[in-house]
Amino acid sequence: MTETTIATDLASIRAGRLSDAGDFWGARIGSNPGNAKLTYKAAGVAVGSVATRISAGKHQFTVDEPAGLAGDDAAASPVEYALGALISCQVVVYRLYAQQLGLAIDGLTIDAEGDLDVRGLFGIDATVRPGFTGIRLKVNISGPETQERYEELARLVETRCPVLDLFANVTPVSAVVSKV
Repeated sequence: MTETTIATDLASIRAGRLSDAGDFWGARIGSNPGNAKLTYKAAGVAVGSVATRISAGKHQFTVDEPAGLAGDDAAASPVEYALGALISCQVVVYRLYAQQLGLAIDGLTIDAEGDLDVRGLFGIDATVRPGFTGIRLKVNISGPETQERYEELARLVETRCPVLDLFANVTPVSAVVSKV
């Protein structure tokens, strides 16, 4: 299956001409299990005081820090983007599995808060983790279903959300530093 065919089929899903994305991916993976493996790419270049211009596919965005963390406050910080990535992934997975379970959702909002102790970031205390020490999500769903049905959906989302998995589990990361 070519990338053009995939894009055309996914456009049909968005337009409502195919039953759902799950059926599409089920068929695609069924024809070749290797189709389940995707690789995402992004690249960044340093700009400003501590900002980064990120390119991901045809999209570009800037990441910066507030002035209190040596930035120019020209854009959201890396940890704010991380929370945004978690929220947006949750929205996708809630919608995907609501459709699969036949649940109606009239409205969906998600708020995230993450706690970070900068003593780890700045090397002040080696016992303090440099990343989030806790994240809280507040998911508000409106619609005709019962609380129990939406809780069933939430349990499914907790087991299937890729970005939640990144936060909840260790992901191997490797880096190569090259002088250019």
